[in-house]
Amino acid sequence: MEIKKIGVVGAGAMGNGIAQMAAQIGCDVVLRDIKDEFVARGIKNIDRFLSKSVEKGKIDASQKDEIMGRIKGTTEMSDLKNVDFVIEAVIEDLDLKKGVFKELDELCASHVILASNTSSMSLTEIAAATQRPEKVCGMHFFNPVPIMKLVEIIRGYATNDETINITTELAKKMGKITVEVKKDSPGFVVNRIMIPHMLEAIKIVEEGIASIEDVDTAVKAGLNYPMGPFELMDLTGIDICYFVNEYFYKELNKESKWVSPNLLKTMIRANRLGRKTGGGWYDHRK
Repeated sequence: MEIKKIGVVGAGAMGNGIAQMAAQIGCDVVLRDIKDEFVARGIKNIDRFLSKSVEKGKIDASQKDEIMGRIKGTTEMSDLKNVDFVIEAVIEDLDLKKGVFKELDELCASHVILASNTSSMSLTEIAAATQRPEKVCGMHFFNPVPIMKLVEIIRGYATNDETINITTELAKKMGKITVEVKKDSPGFVVNRIMIPHMLEAIKIVEEGIASIEDVDTAVKAGLNYPMGPFELMDLTGIDICYFVNEYFYKELNKESKWVSPNLLKTMIRANRLGRKTGGGWYDHRK
């Protein structure tokens, strides 16, 4: 199946990165969000990233213009009616995602694959909101999308091989490395491993064992990770860590290891969500 036009629902950090990758491989892109300001911000972020790529000599100005010219922003879901493939990248709210998929199912042609960028939630439950569960799958990119190489391709209960193959081929065309998650389980592969690391890091600070800075230094110098857990949470969003962990607690037998630390809850209440709010574990206002 030839994919010429891709719809992306959600113009935030993940959505605009996905839209950029789709445009870079020559696809026309419809980038949709609920407010004009969200769409404009997403397109501005793409423009900023590509401008830096021009400065570094990775692309020239004409290539940048071609990529930007392939992206159309909109607040109308109906503008996705004629796309060949859809990637949803709204916030990690299961009811919201199910509503989006129900609307897309009614709007898009029956052959169109509907993929979700969810980082942890059930593709089976999302797919159940549609009349095409065999054509629903997970396509989990990582932040920042243009830089991070991995995409998790996730099966729901009814997802068929054709859907997995087409989605995998699309991700590889974008220059990504793919892994197939064969069973629809909370957190898939990366988050199932990563979230416990983040929780333990928070508990170490909460218990006064070490500072935020020293935990990050220890992980980078001792485990050879490029970023420490607190730096990573600030980049991806502390709220994302919280929402994913709360989902784990609900879905994985309410085990005590998935109880969110009080310090994590305090950060959410203080709206210190990381770089996107100007401050999280670190101050990013500069």
